[in-house]
Amino acid sequence: MKSVLLIGLGRFGRHMAQKLHQLGHQILAVDQDELRVNAALEYLTSGVIGNSTDPLFIETLGVRNFDLCVVAIGHDFQSSLETTALLKERGAKFVLARATQDVHAKFLLHNGADQIVYPEKQTGNWAAVRYSSDHVFDYVPLTSDHSIFETEVPTAWLGKTVGQMDVRKRFRVNILAIKQGDKVEALPGAEHQFSAAETLLILAENRDVEKFLHL
Repeated sequence: MKSVLLIGLGRFGRHMAQKLHQLGHQILAVDQDELRVNAALEYLTSGVIGNSTDPLFIETLGVRNFDLCVVAIGHDFQSSLETTALLKERGAKFVLARATQDVHAKFLLHNGADQIVYPEKQTGNWAAVRYSSDHVFDYVPLTSDHSIFETEVPTAWLGKTVGQMDVRKRFRVNILAIKQGDKVEALPGAEHQFSAAETLLILAENRDVEKFLHL
């Protein structure tokens, strides 16, 4: 369990609060809008109404005590920038800041953010990959060159085993798991026989996956 200071309860901040709550973390959330704070209270350990660009207010939060500080402010970039800088000045261990444009990300990193989250860009990239292929059900980029994909089993593989297809050598694809409904078989052995009811979780270079998806 981690202690999280979450500043900004717009759509992104609220969804993050919900997931953090589901994962069992302690959350102190801050927003200037009383209605937003009240609407999110069921997901929070506590909520505070205040201006995160005010140094005296930030001082009262005890930012050094949090494992993670999240600046989830959306469209007010100046406030996001000032808040990020104040958190680092007050000794925040780790600051994750939301960016809405590439130039914002650069300034936030320069002003003390340890890492940037870029929801619109990341979701756009995911959707482009996911919905431009009939074979991809999910997609997680790991680096600029490597990703994890959830794909259907190629027709030519049905009824055959992992060993028979010699997947890693022939296609340069690593099968991390086989998924069928809610059941997952991690790192299937050479004797596993493919079926149409399954999907594959594969790890590979993007260029190799592109070839694989056109089998």
